[in-house]
Amino acid sequence: MIDSSIRERLYRELERWRNAGRVAQLWLRDDDAIEPTALLERLLAETKNYGIPVTLAVIPAFTGAPLAQRLADEAHVSVAVHGWAHHNHAGPDDKKQELGGSRLEETILGELYEGFLKLKDLYPTRFLAMLVPPWNRIDKGLIPKLPALGFESLSTYGRVKGESPLAIVNSHVDLMDWHGTRGGRPMADLMGELVAELQDRFEGSSEPIGVLGHHLVHDAAAWDFLAELFEATAGHPAVEWVSAGTLVQDHISMT
Repeated sequence: MIDSSIRERLYRELERWRNAGRVAQLWLRDDDAIEPTALLERLLAETKNYGIPVTLAVIPAFTGAPLAQRLADEAHVSVAVHGWAHHNHAGPDDKKQELGGSRLEETILGELYEGFLKLKDLYPTRFLAMLVPPWNRIDKGLIPKLPALGFESLSTYGRVKGESPLAIVNSHVDLMDWHGTRGGRPMADLMGELVAELQDRFEGSSEPIGVLGHHLVHDAAAWDFLAELFEATAGHPAVEWVSAGTLVQDHISMT
């Protein structure tokens, strides 16, 4: 059973937003989709039930018609390009990375273009011209080359810094404890992080808050957090769950 004091932190912060007549924007990204699975079904059902748009970062090299057919009628789902094969090309002492390092730029850009075209063809009504780099890492020198491939946006992790030739729509609250249990992070930690992000936005930042999931490795802790989050925020007057596509278009219309 979840300690009520943990959820109260979020409820109090949302009440502060409501009393001030403010609305926080949240969006949901979920990485590593390849094919229909029972875990994907759970994610689709829960997001649809609460009216939460979700962007699936799909790995182009290993996906195909089965996933496209499953998502064809899911109006709340958009599909982004999750690198090419989600393979690590970094050295043994370096952080994992597919899009950069010692690889030839032409090779990386060629793979990304192939992935872009494949997913655009598979998802004529669900495709979002967004690149989600595996492990949220990409060589900075590649970013100016992305618009020529057709990309309109980029999504990594953390606060947006500096200027970019694309719309940047980042994630900020990662459900998973990648460096420890590799399961869902404790509810108290996730709620505290989300509240901190809300407090930052209340003080002036206009950046939407991105929640990051990986449905294929969610355990009970990860699913419990999503359930608490959706229950607290869906339909709340101080929260607007927005699609990544809407955020990208808003960015483009302002530039």
